[in-house]
Amino acid sequence: MTPDLPRPRGGRPPYVLAVVGTDVHRFDRLVDWLERWHAGRAAGVRLVLQYGHSRTPRLPEAAPFLGHEELQRAMAEATLVVSHGGPATITEARRNGHLPIVVPRDPGHDEHVDNHQQLFSRRLGAAGMVRVCESEAELVAALDEGTADPSRFVLAADPDRPDPRAEAVARVGRVIDDLVAARARQRVGGWRR
Repeated sequence: MTPDLPRPRGGRPPYVLAVVGTDVHRFDRLVDWLERWHAGRAAGVRLVLQYGHSRTPRLPEAAPFLGHEELQRAMAEATLVVSHGGPATITEARRNGHLPIVVPRDPGHDEHVDNHQQLFSRRLGAAGMVRVCESEAELVAALDEGTADPSRFVLAADPDRPDPRAEAVARVGRVIDDLVAARARQRVGGWRR
């Protein structure tokens, strides 16, 4: 049964933009999850998927890659943004006023070379900068919540902050710096003389 969904922005159906990035690893797991979710909501939700090197999805609006301008336009128009755990995509989503729904790539599924996306995404999730979803159930819950009440995934402007986008970029940069420093300390601590 398809749930009744609100029609934000002039009566149009909710628009979900999902971006897997440009990494050479496939992210078929996320493609599968999105296809299953969308199958029950096809009449009520527009889903656009940038699928990279993953298998070609069975969705009406899917492209392997989007140019920078096309991606910016899509993010500006989207109701919700689903992202892999890449810092650049997360930052772009936040710059466009979205609290991104993030599904980090998992090296256990051959989706990346290591677990840095998981660590990074969890750190941002703990700071309230993203909504992390590491299972299909979590993703479905976030998407259903966001299509029912899109305002929960919109970043509020802070009138006391002159440039909220610059602050978002700086916060993401600080998280990256902390992760790199922690990794460097692990390497130094592990070396033997």
